[in-house]
Amino acid sequence: MVNPHMYYLNKVMASLFLDTSVPGEERTNFRSIRSITDFWKFMEGPFLEGLYWDSWYNSNDLYDLKNTSRIYYENILLGVPRVRQLKVRNNTCKVYSSFQSLMNECYDKYTSKNEDLSDFGLKSDSEWKYSTPNRSSPWHWGFVGIYRNGGYIFTLSKSKSETRSKFINLRLNSWITRSTRVIFIDFSLYNANVNLFCIIRLVAEFPATGGILTSWQFYSVKLLRYVSNYDYFIASCEITFCIFLIVFTTQEIQKMREFKSAYFQSIWNWLELLLLVLCFVAIAFNVYCNIQISLLLGQLLKNTEKYSDFYFLAYWHIYYNNIIAITIFFAWIKIFKFISFNKTMSQLSSTLSRCMKDIVGFAIMFFIIFFAYAQLGFLVFGSQVDDFSTFQNSIFAQFRIILGDFNFAGIQQANRILGPIYFITFIFFVFFVLLNMFLAIINDTYAEVKADYSIGRRPDFELGKMIKKKSEDLAEQARREGFDETEIQSAEKMKKWKERLEKKYYSTEIQDDYQPVTQQEFRDLFLYAVELEKELHYVSLKLNRVMRKVSALQY
Repeated sequence: MVNPHMYYLNKVMASLFLDTSVPGEERTNFRSIRSITDFWKFMEGPFLEGLYWDSWYNSNDLYDLKNTSRIYYENILLGVPRVRQLKVRNNTCKVYSSFQSLMNECYDKYTSKNEDLSDFGLKSDSEWKYSTPNRSSPWHWGFVGIYRNGGYIFTLSKSKSETRSKFINLRLNSWITRSTRVIFIDFSLYNANVNLFCIIRLVAEFPATGGILTSWQFYSVKLLRYVSNYDYFIASCEITFCIFLIVFTTQEIQKMREFKSAYFQSIWNWLELLLLVLCFVAIAFNVYCNIQISLLLGQLLKNTEKYSDFYFLAYWHIYYNNIIAITIFFAWIKIFKFISFNKTMSQLSSTLSRCMKDIVGFAIMFFIIFFAYAQLGFLVFGSQVDDFSTFQNSIFAQFRIILGDFNFAGIQQANRILGPIYFITFIFFVFFVLLNMFLAIINDTYAEVKADYSIGRRPDFELGKMIKKKSEDLAEQARREGFDETEIQSAEKMKKWKERLEKKYYSTEIQDDYQPVTQQEFRDLFLYAVELEKELHYVSLKLNRVMRKVSALQY
């Protein structure tokens, strides 16, 4: 699903559209846009030159000519790019009464309720008229809002001069206003050499605070999945995967019918169910993506003068890849089930399972202190330090501090008194105290587990459980082979007593040396001893009988 070509294709496209500077202004590129003027400079400069690469033939720089032409000789622009804007209505926020005489307009942050749906400006072309959103297209999660589809849309022309005139006309007629909250630039490329589609989205957000926040998405996906011989080999593997999935599902259903409620008491069974669910979800995503690609791909490529919305296909293809990644992750975790018979692995798993209660108690105490410091950092430094600008960022920043990645100068500059106090106390309590307590819990439990192994008190291995389950069928096999029913029942009764006594006196948990014996347990011990004596007498008689026969044969 992922190959190195995807990374290199994204890197090439990012260098072209994000890092190319405005001629004469080396510091002005898409990453550094901070004003409406910078935005139009980018649109009329690097973006326009990047799309219409034939203009580089007029360049005096041979290096730029070769490299830029090379990019577009290898990649085909599908359709034409689309530019889309979302706006908010006036008076969506309330101005304090003392300032109403100074400010009669107020534009709140973007929400679907605050969105402006009316025409504006020249009201002549589509870019001045609101277009209703497409329900099937996904919403976009930006830095300061979640944006839906629709808005004020226009597509670019195949002609560079017409596109430049369009940008100039929009700039002179103030297409971007105070009510603008986000602008999307969408277009798609195809590289036949590696059979990859690169779906590109450049986003410029206009927060209510002013300024511009830029972000971008480069999705390199393989929409045409079955082209080469290797692709058909992958298809055969997918068919084999589906067959195995049906077999494993049937087996799990049989286990659920056999063990009923006891089936859900094992964590490994829950993992099996989770894997099966994820596999079915992955297959559903795969089928859905292939159906949508077969239906939409031909339509998108028919008219090259219109915008080809490959973002919808790429969006669901990325989600399909995510499902595959999660499924493979849990499949690797499942390996622990089959290697638990190993002594070392069993010690590790026993250590984690035994100290789980202590870890949960420690985690409660740890996160109480951790969140207290996160809230303190957010309230004290949130308005000045980027790492603490939100509560979520404060949490991530503190994890980075634990790992040694921190900006102490920024914290100290934000507050010269509370900054050092916050940093020193956080390092002391969280790093030196709490983390060492966590390691102490693990070390002590591991020492206890090793001590149990040294005296022979070992927990049941999964392989041992499999053998134990196999032995349960021996009674039925003994009946089929003609063994005496009384002997079988006596053996089963002794086995039950043995299991009950082992559960009490051969537990995997560390117990005190003093363990009181109840009257019922003493009775069971006595009966167990009597049965052992009977078995010993029975075996002795058999042995004497065999010895007499051997002696008779010798004479």
